[in-house]
Amino acid sequence: MKLYGSYTSPFVRHCRIVLALNQQDYEFVPTDRAGSAAGSPTARVPFFEDGSVKLYDSASIIRYLREQHGEAFCPTVTDYEQFCLVNTLVDTTVNVYLLQIDGLGPQQSAYLARQQTRIETLLAQFEQHELETNTPYSDAALRLGCYLSWAVFRGLLDITAYPNLQAFLAQLDGQPWFANTHPALG
Repeated sequence: MKLYGSYTSPFVRHCRIVLALNQQDYEFVPTDRAGSAAGSPTARVPFFEDGSVKLYDSASIIRYLREQHGEAFCPTVTDYEQFCLVNTLVDTTVNVYLLQIDGLGPQQSAYLARQQTRIETLLAQFEQHELETNTPYSDAALRLGCYLSWAVFRGLLDITAYPNLQAFLAQLDGQPWFANTHPALG
């Protein structure tokens, strides 16, 4: 098995966590933008190979890994809905972040202002949501933890404004498999 990606990506991190939790052997191949464009039709990370199986999205990779280990991926509609909402949060934040690097922010674009509002609305919803406190964590909870850790690492989120999310992240940070995949360690 080969997982291609960056150490900082929350999508890649989620895959790495599932591999660690399942104690599956794999090769991690650090991949930059040029490598992503060459290796994946999506031109992004992660992408994955296991023999003849080639996958290009973290959700399909995680589902594959779960099924290989006899586990369900998002077994309930509620879990899948939460997973999808976190994906919206991650995708939106990544887009705003990358455009800010290019010098475009919510002040210059009505579209980006709407995206910033979407981020704030989703964070407020997750702050009010009953967050998981025990292992095994659902994939929605793992994805949320990867997002929060990444957003704090990148300086995009003042986690102290969300005490429930802050406590949730602190709890995950206490898990070796989560701490050992922190973006700063890449």
